[in-house]
Amino acid sequence: MSLKTVKGNLLFWKISGVYTFLLIVLGLVYIGIASHLSHRYINEVHQQLYADIASHLAKSTHPFKNGKPDTLVTHDIIHSMMVVNPSAEIYLLDTAGAIIDYVVPQKTVKRKQVDLSQIKTFISGKSIQLEGDNPKQVDEKSIFSAAPIQEKGKTLGYVYVVLTSEKQKVILSQTNHHLYFNLGTSIFLLTLVITFIVGIITFFLITDSVCEIAGIVLRFKEGDYSARITGKLGGNLELLANTFNEMADVIVDNIKKITATDRLRQELIANVSHDLRTPLAIMQGYIETLIIKKNSIHESLRDHYLSVVWDSSLKLGKLIEQLFEYSKLEANQIQPEKEPFLLSELISDLVFKYQILAKEKEILLKLDIPNQLPLVFADIALTERVIQNLLDNALKFTPKGGEISIILRNQHSGIEIQIADTGIGIEEEVQVFIFERYKQLDDSNSTSHKGMGMGVGLAIVKKILDLHQVAIYVKSTPGKGTTFWFELPFARTNLYVGTQLL
Repeated sequence: MSLKTVKGNLLFWKISGVYTFLLIVLGLVYIGIASHLSHRYINEVHQQLYADIASHLAKSTHPFKNGKPDTLVTHDIIHSMMVVNPSAEIYLLDTAGAIIDYVVPQKTVKRKQVDLSQIKTFISGKSIQLEGDNPKQVDEKSIFSAAPIQEKGKTLGYVYVVLTSEKQKVILSQTNHHLYFNLGTSIFLLTLVITFIVGIITFFLITDSVCEIAGIVLRFKEGDYSARITGKLGGNLELLANTFNEMADVIVDNIKKITATDRLRQELIANVSHDLRTPLAIMQGYIETLIIKKNSIHESLRDHYLSVVWDSSLKLGKLIEQLFEYSKLEANQIQPEKEPFLLSELISDLVFKYQILAKEKEILLKLDIPNQLPLVFADIALTERVIQNLLDNALKFTPKGGEISIILRNQHSGIEIQIADTGIGIEEEVQVFIFERYKQLDDSNSTSHKGMGMGVGLAIVKKILDLHQVAIYVKSTPGKGTTFWFELPFARTNLYVGTQLL
C-alpha cells in the first residue's frame, strides 16, 4: 500500500470519526431537548388541568371558622379530593405563608414556610405556568395550584396544592427510560437517514466539481492554455478555482514573455550579425585587394584603401562598444550617480566638439540657451552620452546644407532639451520602433532609412533615460526632419548662467 493511499485512508477515517461523533452528539442533544420540552409540556398540561383544584377546596371546605383554622372538618373533604388526584399534596397556609396544616402521603414535610410571591402571581392570573416551593423538597420547585381563603371579604390564608408529588415523579422516572430509548432511537435513525441522504448528495456535488476541476487542470497540463475553471462553485472550491485561474494566467503570461524574449534574442543576434558584417566585409575586401595588388597598386590608392579600412575598423569598434554598453544597461549593471550640474555648460562643450564634424558635413549646428537656467539633477556622464547619441543620429540622417538645433527650455519642473534636425525624417509607423534594439528598420517598410539601420544609439538613449525615470518623445515628418525632446528635473540649489548662443 502506497503512502498516498495510507494518508487518504487516514483522512477518510478521521472525517468519518468526526462525522459519527457529531451525529451521536446531535442525537443526544435532540434527546435532551425533547426530554426537557416533554417534561415542560406534561407539567403545563397538568397545571392547567388542575389549576382550579385549590379554588374548589377553598370554597367547599371552609377550613377557617371565625378566623381560626378548623382542620377537623376539612380533612375528610380533602381526603375525598385526593381520591380524584392521589398525587396531589395539599397544604393550608396563613397570610404569611407559614404551613398551618397539610394532608400529604408518605414522608413528612421539611419546609415550614412557603414563598407567597409565586402564589400571588398565580392567583392574579398573570401566569399559569409557574413553579413554587415544594415543602417536602427543600431545593426543588414544583407546579402548584393556589387559592385564597376568605371570610367576610377578608383573606385568612391560602390553599396550596403541589400537583407533582413524589409518587408522580417515581412513575415519570420509570416511564422516562422507555421514552428516552424510543425517542433516542427514532431521532437517531431519522437523523442518520437524513444526514446520509444529504451527505451522499453533498459528496456527489463536491466530487463532481472536483472531477471537473481535475479535468480542466489536465487539459491545461496537456497544452490547452485557454482552459479555465468557470461557474460558481462556492466555498473553498471557489477559492481553488480562482487560484488556479490566476496561476494559469500568470503561467500563460510568462510563456508569452519567454517566447517573445526568445524571438527578440534571435532578432538581436541577426541584427548584430548584420551590423558587424558590413564593416567586416569592407575591411576584408580592401585588405584582400591590398594583398593581391601589393606590388602594382599606386601609393595614393593604397593610402585610400588603408583609410577606408581604418574608418571601417573605427565603426566596428564603436558598434562593439555600443553593444557592450547596451548589454550592461539591459542587465542593470549601470546605475546613475546623480548630482547637480549646469546643463548649459555640458551642452556647450559638446556642441564645440561637434562643430568640426558638422562643418565637414556642411551642416549648421545651432545652440539656444535662455538666461537664468537652474541646475539639473542627473548623472553627468550618462546625460552626456544621451546627447551625444542624439547628435550622432541627427548628423547621420541630415543631408548637406541641413540644420541641427539644440534648444533648452525652462519648464515647470525641469529643463527641457530639444534636438531637432532637418533630415530625412521617420515614417509614423516606424517611430514606435526606433528605441528598440531588437527591431531592424532595414527590414521594415521604411523607405527613408532603407539600408541605414538606426543602430544601438537610440536604444541606449532610451535605457539611460529610463534609469533616470525620464520619458523621451519624438516628432518627425518624412522629408522635413525629426525632433527628440526630454526633460531633466531641477536640482535643489539654484545657480544661473547667462545666455549662450552659437
